[in-house]
Amino acid sequence: MIYEDILRSLKEESRLRTIPESMRGIDLISNDYMGLGARHAEFIGEFQSRFPDAPMSASASRLLQRDQHYHNMLEDFLASLYSRPTLLFNSGYHANVGALSALSVAGTLIVSDKLAHASMIDGIRLGRGDSARFAHNDMEMLERILEKKAAAYSQVVVVTESVFSMDGDLAPLQAMTALKERFPNVLLYVDEAHAFGVMGEKGLGLAEQLGLIDKIDVIVGTLGKAAAGSGAFISCSPVLHDYLLNAARSFIFSTALPPAVVAWDMLMIEKLTAMQEERRYLGGLSQWFRGRLAEATGIDNPSRSQIIPIHAGSAERAIEMAGKLRLAGVDALPIRRPTVTAGAERIRLSLSALVTRADLQRVLDAL
Repeated sequence: MIYEDILRSLKEESRLRTIPESMRGIDLISNDYMGLGARHAEFIGEFQSRFPDAPMSASASRLLQRDQHYHNMLEDFLASLYSRPTLLFNSGYHANVGALSALSVAGTLIVSDKLAHASMIDGIRLGRGDSARFAHNDMEMLERILEKKAAAYSQVVVVTESVFSMDGDLAPLQAMTALKERFPNVLLYVDEAHAFGVMGEKGLGLAEQLGLIDKIDVIVGTLGKAAAGSGAFISCSPVLHDYLLNAARSFIFSTALPPAVVAWDMLMIEKLTAMQEERRYLGGLSQWFRGRLAEATGIDNPSRSQIIPIHAGSAERAIEMAGKLRLAGVDALPIRRPTVTAGAERIRLSLSALVTRADLQRVLDAL
């Protein structure tokens, strides 16, 4: 059977994936960057008193419901934070696949960073427009593509993450917004999945931190990471909001998030916007650890965020490193193909506001 052959090949290449076993130790796997998920028991009472009647199922898509109270409440709250409309999706994957496939109509060129997330790649592939890619964070290459091709299209959408999920480095959003302003038919699409809740005064992401929210046409935020909930949202202009509501298939044809989940998201985002001290702590801790890691390895780490990779060079080596960290009480998993390219296998550490320097010293000692 062909599927058995594929599984056998994956196992031989040390790339066979399994669901991780539970472990009690220093958690450097999850994306609970602000520690809200680990503290959920603290908020159960408040949640139950504020939202006692929130149903556990939406039972239909958003376009087939009469009662939109909880969904409208969260969208309105997010709209007040970003000063423009927002639209809820069931996950970051739903948001990127739905939005990018909808935006990629005939006469459109999608230009994406080569390291854009798989959900963005899949959305672009499903679209009917043309596409091109620029080398990671290479603004000169992006500029050349736009100069050569932008005039031939009705619309060009430039796509990037703000914090890249594997290396933890940052997109040059200031340069990208400046470049966008030179081309009247260019839209800028930024996925803030790993920056929402972590960066900016209110935790709205790198765009807020740099004062660029109003210069970015589409901002995607994920609620299952720092926000310790579920779902995602897109912040955009009224025209794009109404267009995605009518054209994003993942929105139209998916049963909506349960109202109880949406209410929990609301509570978590309220907490998140007030966590300035935790954001400063996590930023300082990440900078300290990157510096210590560079001293230990002699290599400058590419990360500029709470996501910090330790490159292994092979799948076998990444598995071995993860095993030794586990023995030291550190929960960290190997990242292998196809998530990263061959030779770029690594341990990906996700720091959170609950991690201490003493915890990270154990990682350094084990390495």
